[in-house]
Amino acid sequence: MSTLKPLAALAFALAWGAAAAQSPGLGARISEADIGAWDISILPDGTGLPAGGGTAAQGAPIFAAKCAMCHGEAGKGSPAGNVLVGGAPLASAIETTKTIGNFWGYSTTVFDFIRRAMPFQQPRTLTNDEVYALTAYLLAQNKIISESEVMNAKTLPLVKMPNRDGFIIRFPERI
Repeated sequence: MSTLKPLAALAFALAWGAAAAQSPGLGARISEADIGAWDISILPDGTGLPAGGGTAAQGAPIFAAKCAMCHGEAGKGSPAGNVLVGGAPLASAIETTKTIGNFWGYSTTVFDFIRRAMPFQQPRTLTNDEVYALTAYLLAQNKIISESEVMNAKTLPLVKMPNRDGFIIRFPERI
């Protein structure tokens, strides 16, 4: 009986391999270009940031046209909430409204979120320059950068967010 178990396992493995080799032939292989269109993640160190750039001055009219309806004038909130600017430092009042200025750990995460999810009703419709400009605008509104600073793939990762050290990084060697 002890020789039957290994033989049964071998027969199962061979049958499984043959079944796995067969497929229904549905779909098509996805191309690298198609994957690239959806592979838009930005890492905290700026890896993945696209070409382009923008300033707070360029971001202000974009914000007014595409963002203020949900986030209020200058990002200070609307009747529905969605505050992006202000908030007390978290160290002094953990219950405070969490905003870009007091909660977010990395400026590149702000860029990534805007590019991937905003505007709410039409996500992924902003150009890279618009996203850089909006990111610059929001960072300037939160007094993290000056109004004249240009945000691009080189400068954005250098911005030190006020709450950067407020998180425990699970894999610090990846940053």
